[in-house]
Amino acid sequence: MGLDLRDKVLLGCAGLLAFGIVSGGYLLGDGLKRARAADRSVTVRGLAERDVTADLATWSISYSATGFDLPTVRAEIDNNTKELKAYFAGLGFPAQALTPTGAGVNQYINNGVNTITITQRMLLRTNDIAKAQRAVAQQFDLVRRGVTLQEGSGMRYSFTKLNDVKPPMVAAATKDARSAAEQFARDSGASVGGIKSATQGYFSIDARDGETDGASDTPYKKVRVVTTVDFYLN
Repeated sequence: MGLDLRDKVLLGCAGLLAFGIVSGGYLLGDGLKRARAADRSVTVRGLAERDVTADLATWSISYSATGFDLPTVRAEIDNNTKELKAYFAGLGFPAQALTPTGAGVNQYINNGVNTITITQRMLLRTNDIAKAQRAVAQQFDLVRRGVTLQEGSGMRYSFTKLNDVKPPMVAAATKDARSAAEQFARDSGASVGGIKSATQGYFSIDARDGETDGASDTPYKKVRVVTTVDFYLN
């Protein structure tokens, strides 16, 4: 029995609807597959280290003189200051490298005797690291000159050019992270794509050779940074 025009139209619409459902299902499934593939990623960390040498040395120097009358104690502290300046001038430091940072006077009665102590503080600041090291190595000469340094007087070495090494170190850490991601991808039968997200850790500056007295006591430093990178996997 033949189909009239109305039946043919209905059958055609049904066929188109079925095709649309099949096509839609395929596109939806393919889209989900691609979405899952795009969501595959691996998070790894990359490390970069660099040995550097301090470019600034500061030496906070405290010394004192004690006596029983102010003029005598003041004369002694003035002589100590003169000897201190002569010491650094003899090592080749310019006069402006040494500046006074404060002074204090303490008076107390000891067994009925008035005792006076004057403390003078000076600061040496220099970018000549080798010369600063010589000053520390030969500081016993100050004792021979009559200058006794108080506890807490010590050279501090600083690396002030961190911004100069940041970009190449971040690049090196990211490269190290990609190497780790590629190893993971090979083991899982995938390949590494672009960066999904990245976080830069903080930069640390420590003693290069693990000195126990602290990084500030040595001019030889190690700069370190760790980055966390999330890579897409293909």
